[in-house]
Amino acid sequence: MTDEERIPVSLVLGSGGARGLAHIGVIQALLEDGCYQIRSITGTSIGALVGGLYAADRLAPYTEWVRTLTRADVWGLLDFSFTRRGLIEGERLMKKLLELVGDARIEELPIPFTAVASDIERRREVWLNHGSLFEAIRASIAIPGLFTPVRRAGRLLVDGGLLSPLPIAPTLRHEADRTIVVSLNGAAQRRQAKTGDAATPEETAAPRSPLRRWIGHASATRELDAPPGEPVSAFDLMARSFSAMQDRIARYQMAAYRPDVLIEIPIDACGVLDFHVASRMIDLGHRRARAALRAAHRHDDETEA
Repeated sequence: MTDEERIPVSLVLGSGGARGLAHIGVIQALLEDGCYQIRSITGTSIGALVGGLYAADRLAPYTEWVRTLTRADVWGLLDFSFTRRGLIEGERLMKKLLELVGDARIEELPIPFTAVASDIERRREVWLNHGSLFEAIRASIAIPGLFTPVRRAGRLLVDGGLLSPLPIAPTLRHEADRTIVVSLNGAAQRRQAKTGDAATPEETAAPRSPLRRWIGHASATRELDAPPGEPVSAFDLMARSFSAMQDRIARYQMAAYRPDVLIEIPIDACGVLDFHVASRMIDLGHRRARAALRAAHRHDDETEA
C-alpha cells in the first residue's frame, strides 16, 4: 500500500507513568498494520516522551535501552533532591534522555508534534510545538511533587497530565481523516500470574535508603491490587488520586472530541515507576492496539457493505 492509499491519522498518546511504555507497542502495531499513516502526534507526560522520540526517529534506541532496565537501574537514574520543589531532581534521567533525544527542534521534525504541559501558575494547559524537543518533553513529564518543575518563557510548567491527560484538541490543527487515542486509564484488569512473569532478583532488589525503600514498596504494589482494608502508603494514595483525576478529565476530553479509534491500557497494568517491566508493557500495548485496529477494520467493512 502506498502512502497515498494509507489513511492519514492523528495519534494522541495519554499520560500514566510507566504504563505509557505501552505506547511503543501501539506505534509498532500501527506501522505493522500498514493501513494508516501517522500525520501528527500529540502527547502528554509519558505520551510526550514516546511520541516525541518517534517523531524524531529516535524511538528504536530508546526502546532498546528501556527493555534492558532492571528495577535497580531505574532507581539508579532517580536522584533525590529533598527540596521543596520535588522529591526527584531527575538530572541523571534527563541526561540520559538528552543523549537519546539529541538537539532536535520540534519545528524541524518530519512529523508535526505537540507536547502538552501544565502552567501551574496560570492554571491552563500549554501546547509546546516549537523549540527544543528535549525541553518540551522535560516539562511535560514533570510530575508535581515527584519531579522538579520546568521554568520556560516565564511559565512554571509541570506534567501535562495534570490538566490534559488525553490532549485531543491540538490534533484539530492537522489534516487527518481519523484520530487514534491511547488512554492509559482503562478499566482495571487484575493481572493473573503467568509463567515467565516472575521478577528477577535484579527487579525485586530493594532500594537502599529508607526513602527509596518506601517509594519502591509503593511502586511495586499495583495501584488497585491492595486487599480490602490494607493500609495505603502515601505514595500509593498520591498515585491513585492523580489517576482518578486524570480519568475524570479524560472522560470529558473524549466526550468533547470523540476519537475514531480508542485503545485503552488497564490502569492496574503496572505501577507508576515500573519502567523495569518495559517488555511486558510494550507487548500489552501491541496486543491492545491490534485488537482495536481489527475492530476498526471490521467497522469499515460493514460500513462499505
